[in-house]
Amino acid sequence: MRPLTIAACFALTLAALSAHAQPQEPAKAPAPTPTAPAAAPAAAPSSKGNAETGRQLTYTCQGCHGVTGYKNAYPNYHVPKIVGQSPEYLVSALTEYKKGTRKHPTMQAQAQSFSDQDIADIAAFLSSAK
Repeated sequence: MRPLTIAACFALTLAALSAHAQPQEPAKAPAPTPTAPAAAPAAAPSSKGNAETGRQLTYTCQGCHGVTGYKNAYPNYHVPKIVGQSPEYLVSALTEYKKGTRKHPTMQAQAQSFSDQDIADIAAFLSSAK
């Protein structure tokens, strides 16, 4: 397939996933008491992800990361295998793509569509998959 066709397919898939995503309600923090110290930073999402939910979220990842020897056309580089990576590494990498500190347009677009819990779920699945 041509790179433009692949990019168009990816954009349509991403748009479809975004349209079907259910908004999550933010957790309500308890009101501070007058004698309470300054509020602590927001807690991280559950470090234990749901592998079944992660399996469903990684459907589009298989297009690049699931094909042995797959290389992108522009620029020409190897796409890393992500199955079996440690959950800490996967959470770190996806979070960095989401924040923009790791640079790759496709991965940044993918990661920005995930909540922190989605990232934990993806890491739980990919780290346990064979």
